[in-house]
Amino acid sequence: MSSSPTEKPTEKPGNGTRNHKRIVLVSDGTGETAAAMTKAAMVQFQDHDVFFSRFKNIRNDTQIDAVITEAESDRALIIFTLVSPQLRALLIKKAAEKQLAVVDLLGPLLRGLAGYFGFEPKAIAGLLHDVNEEYFHRIDAMEYTIAHDDGRDVTELEKADLVILGISRTSKTPLSMYLSHQGWKVANIPLIKGFEIPREVYEIDQRRVVALTIDAHDLLVIRRARLQRLGQERGGDYADPDKVIDEIEYANEVFRRNRRWPVINVTGKALEETASEISRLMASRRLTPAHSLENMPPQGLKP
Repeated sequence: MSSSPTEKPTEKPGNGTRNHKRIVLVSDGTGETAAAMTKAAMVQFQDHDVFFSRFKNIRNDTQIDAVITEAESDRALIIFTLVSPQLRALLIKKAAEKQLAVVDLLGPLLRGLAGYFGFEPKAIAGLLHDVNEEYFHRIDAMEYTIAHDDGRDVTELEKADLVILGISRTSKTPLSMYLSHQGWKVANIPLIKGFEIPREVYEIDQRRVVALTIDAHDLLVIRRARLQRLGQERGGDYADPDKVIDEIEYANEVFRRNRRWPVINVTGKALEETASEISRLMASRRLTPAHSLENMPPQGLKP
């Protein structure tokens, strides 16, 4: 149910539908907010046949005139989300002149917030759309990270913002998930003695690869605690002190052969601390998540 400011709606009453109602959704962004709120309200009016059209990216007086002309043809109800007080006032004024009903979804909320905070809103058109864009990019990052957890999938590794390597129980998975909530697409790959590191790791930008290490004693404590939670007293090589040291020495040798990979020691560090260290490291290399706010156009402006 969408149309641009100059297009005719795709869903409109035709001949013999004079009793049908029509709603015109108007927004300075995508119109998703107006559509979602209207859809929620329409649950209470399911017995009525309603036709919708949507006018997006409304930014000037000419576009307002087009909305009024379109709505007038069917005596439609205009529901709008416009952050500009000037455009809101103009739309309400012109609708009143044509005796058209209007519902301002955003204006009362903005006025209430302005009164509460003591200053006027930014009135930047499309700002909510940018926030929504960032939200969906983060969801995309989380889905990518889940799909590429623990070496499960090394395809599309070139799309990763960050690749983490480390032996078992160095917090690769929780760290990856934590970073994905910040918009990072993370792939984490376990280092296992006797198994080759996937060649795809060496084919990507090596500045995006980070290695994790840990003190042998701490790792042994962590692994034994995990076995205890699982109800297993013996863990074979998994919690054997000699094998743990052997794993760490193997990993350190791998890291020495790949000096471009920074090595972060996670011993005794909180997850947030390690994540911050990685973020600072990436920033020093001028690397950020592909869809972070830093890489998005100025709010309200479209490229």
